[in-house]
Amino acid sequence: MLPLRLLGLLLALVATAASATPAIQHWQTTNGAAVYFVAAPELPMLDVRLVFAAGSARDGAAPGIAALTSDLLTEGTAKLGPDEFHTRLDATGAILGSGSLRDMAWLSLRTLTREPQRQEATGLLAELLGAPRFDPEVFARERERTLAGLRRSLESPATLGSHAFYRALYGDHPYGSPPEGTPDSLARLTLEDLRAFHAQHYVARNLTIALVGALSPEQAAELAESLAARLPAGNPAPALPPLPPYVASTAHLDFASAQSHVLVGQRGLSRPDPDYFALLVGNHVLGGNGVVSLLFDEIREKRGLSYSASSHFEPMALPGPFVASLQTGGDQLGEALAVLRETLARYVAEGPDEAAFEGAKRNLIGGFPLRIDNNSKLVENLAVIGFYRLPLDWLENWTRQVEAVTRADASAALRRRLDPANFVQITVGPRPGAPAQ
Repeated sequence: MLPLRLLGLLLALVATAASATPAIQHWQTTNGAAVYFVAAPELPMLDVRLVFAAGSARDGAAPGIAALTSDLLTEGTAKLGPDEFHTRLDATGAILGSGSLRDMAWLSLRTLTREPQRQEATGLLAELLGAPRFDPEVFARERERTLAGLRRSLESPATLGSHAFYRALYGDHPYGSPPEGTPDSLARLTLEDLRAFHAQHYVARNLTIALVGALSPEQAAELAESLAARLPAGNPAPALPPLPPYVASTAHLDFASAQSHVLVGQRGLSRPDPDYFALLVGNHVLGGNGVVSLLFDEIREKRGLSYSASSHFEPMALPGPFVASLQTGGDQLGEALAVLRETLARYVAEGPDEAAFEGAKRNLIGGFPLRIDNNSKLVENLAVIGFYRLPLDWLENWTRQVEAVTRADASAALRRRLDPANFVQITVGPRPGAPAQ
């Protein structure tokens, strides 16, 4: 139990963080892009994040196309080859990035707000957005690089386990396909495939623009308009197909390694979800708080069966996974699995211990300022709010939502959403019972 003086200080800090949470402004551009802006005048910096519903869930019959398209977006424009483009961008001091997940793909830019650096950097971003180069030589190089990386990753038990886990959870649904694709699917991709994917998905009505920086609302509106104007209006991506019926399953993949990798779980929750905060706190006790968690204590501290053990929910547009994971020697796999599953079943049935539950809430609330303590983190949060259409006061109310969760709330949500008797279980490594390599 915290001393009253320290508890008072913690609550004061939380109140200060909540009151300092920046206000989010939201509007649409003329051609339909959604814009989310937070003014941050303290530093002469601007962070831009352009998010499209163009992740691997949109790959269709071409697994890997979303990720490869995202990779190529930063490689020059129709007018500027890769070298010239990056030379001009580097001269501004700006940092450009891109990436993709199952739900989304994005472009990001961090630049100074002083002129002429800002105008030059955002102008290059706008040119890139509207007319990416898709150079044949760069495409061939990036596809080979991606293929080489994929082949290496398929020699990793962690990658094999993750792929098998998602396939077991989602079957033939787009979520079940590996975002990076397969060697066969990547080998079949053509540059025209990427151009067609870009033309369909990189449109204004499928775009969320997140802006954080030292801009006035008028400057932010002008910038958002200039970026979106480079794109055709197009149409928002259609809703993802419904998930197939869930089926629990168990599989072991033989792999010659010193450690066996274990993934246990099921489908969890989507964004937004009424159980989000109850499950956030509940999982923080279970396996989301590193070395101060139930799974770590039972599996590592008490029995020495694994170097680490953890769990997390991954909310997505449709229910993303809940997964508990560990790595252990092949000769300990049976015991480690038994302890993991027994701990999960007991925790879901009984709920969190009161002291651990209150400690988890204090930890989450006390750590909240670190989630938004710089503009890069803030723009990522803003992009999530915009992409998933979360309430504009999501960040403002975050600590209050955590504080409002009761032990009964968390226990009920865990029982509602998790069924330990019907988990997917994937193990990768030596055959069960085999000695460590």
